[in-house]
Amino acid sequence: MAWVLNSIMEILNRPNTWRIVSDLLLFVSPIWLAVFIGLLVGWTWKPDWAVEFLNRNGGGSEKKVLGLGPETLPTWRFLPKCDFWKQREEKTESRLEEDKNDRKLAVTGADFLHLYRLVEETDEGPTWQHMMDRSLPNMSYQAWRREPENSPTQYRSSTIFENATPEQVRDFFWDDEFRISNKWDDMLIHYQILEECRTTGTMIVHWVRKFPFFCSDREYIIGRRIWNLEGTYYCVTKAVPCSAIQRRNKPRRVDVYFSSWCIRAVESRRSGGQKTACEVMLFHYEDMGIPKEIAKLGIRQGMWGCVKRIEPGLRAYQLACLPSRPDPLSQINTKIKQDYITTFENARYLEEDVMTEGSESEDGESKGKAGPVQKLPKILLIGGAMVLACSLDQGLLTKAVIFGVARRFVWPRKRV
Repeated sequence: MAWVLNSIMEILNRPNTWRIVSDLLLFVSPIWLAVFIGLLVGWTWKPDWAVEFLNRNGGGSEKKVLGLGPETLPTWRFLPKCDFWKQREEKTESRLEEDKNDRKLAVTGADFLHLYRLVEETDEGPTWQHMMDRSLPNMSYQAWRREPENSPTQYRSSTIFENATPEQVRDFFWDDEFRISNKWDDMLIHYQILEECRTTGTMIVHWVRKFPFFCSDREYIIGRRIWNLEGTYYCVTKAVPCSAIQRRNKPRRVDVYFSSWCIRAVESRRSGGQKTACEVMLFHYEDMGIPKEIAKLGIRQGMWGCVKRIEPGLRAYQLACLPSRPDPLSQINTKIKQDYITTFENARYLEEDVMTEGSESEDGESKGKAGPVQKLPKILLIGGAMVLACSLDQGLLTKAVIFGVARRFVWPRKRV
């Protein structure tokens, strides 16, 4: 800023008026050149997304917002027209529509996103504390836990099975009939499929699990669904409401339940870097209606005993070759790609913006946030105040007065 002021003062001190004018024009010529190039590129390129963005946030028609209607802008066809952002917006809106349809199901994309963040450790939850590290000849197991506020204790585990494919392990964990007949999960004593969707593979299942003699059995109404993200399976299982089965005193229903897996191929410890092993990352928590400390002690004591029965059950399932049911729902997955996560999050943010802008207060005034066009005068006022304050070398008091006046205009006090 000081260099600019010194240059201007030096030009104004020229003895000849014509020299002053010519030097000033030369001094500002880069700015005018940049403005001219910007106008030329804007008129030539004429991106549709920019006009639509201004119209949407400005609240006027195409011709009212800065006079930039489609008919007023000339177009030269030798430059490509910008349609990247338009395609991206259409893709986001399409994802928003899919999300609305998805919400009609028992398990939705938001549940997948929650599991994905748990796997990637981006859920911003408490730190995981290591609990256990055990192994068998063909299986290794590690477990962690953490205790969020106002939530049951959460458990995370990583189990690696040698000589197993993700598809085999996926079908194995989804096969309740084999789970009961083989008794590798000896707590499950009853299951019934209440609803199923042959398009997405979503299902609602009724479980009854046997608890120790000092507790009554527990009843679960769970929703299930699997996402296939480029060969990695995200299997979501959670408690869902269901009116088909009435609530009873015994067995006692568990309303808070989340038990989901991420199943993927990993390198084997034996086969020199080849991905012939399968890792299962389990995230589990539930409110069983038992005091928290007693539940933690029971889970810690019985965890390895339950886990080590999984590996013989999996080997028996591999020998059986076929699932217990023909055409199992575990093989009907929602196939997605990595950009699904980004577009899904954008769709949710877009929907939140639409809901915010569309809501009205009791007196009928819109409560939506002001768009960029409405914020433009405030931005200019703040920028002008900063330039003025930095230009005047009159001490801190003058700068404080300038910023105080600008703040009064930008953020006026609300009267009660």
